[in-house]
Amino acid sequence: MNPPRSSALLLLLSAPSGAGKTTLCQELLAHDPKFVRAITCTTRPPRPGEKPGVDYYFLTPEDFQRQAAEGRFLEHATVHGHDYGTLQTEVLDRLRGGHDVLLNVDVQGAASVRAYAAGQAELQRALFTVFLLPPSVADLEARLRKRAQDSEPVIRQRLAAARDEMARWKEFDYVVINDTVPNGLRQLQTLAAAERMRGCRVIPPEL
Repeated sequence: MNPPRSSALLLLLSAPSGAGKTTLCQELLAHDPKFVRAITCTTRPPRPGEKPGVDYYFLTPEDFQRQAAEGRFLEHATVHGHDYGTLQTEVLDRLRGGHDVLLNVDVQGAASVRAYAAGQAELQRALFTVFLLPPSVADLEARLRKRAQDSEPVIRQRLAAARDEMARWKEFDYVVINDTVPNGLRQLQTLAAAERMRGCRVIPPEL
């Protein structure tokens, strides 16, 4: 008898800016071939080294607003003065193709995805959410300063926003303290393995 199969997962990972979610996403994709990344859209300009269609879909504000008005986004929000959003097709097409999907969004986007999934059985079955926390606010500030990508006013703005976001950790299914990359990766892999075995997702073998 063949072992039971599982339906595809939608892992939604959220964190305050600087908590290391981009690095952990890269590590999970590198170590778990079952996952593919859902590429989000943004109106912010590319950072050094970022590639269109690989890191983000970089849209003009006008194009972003047009697609939002047409209802094409699974979620979208304005963060630090720029628009971010995830196209519905970016997630659903991959899930329907049998891929586990990794979605990297902020807490606003996470709330929108949960609300959307509540009325969509396919997404509701696939979705589980993880909130990534730094060991402390002081550690988060040190990370933001070390990456040297933002001005002092922007760093202060991000820290203030991070405190508000961190207070919403109870909205998520799981919380991971990202003290080191290996520990964070191991915890994400453990959660994904457990979620694949949930009864609501298992497709039983033919008896």
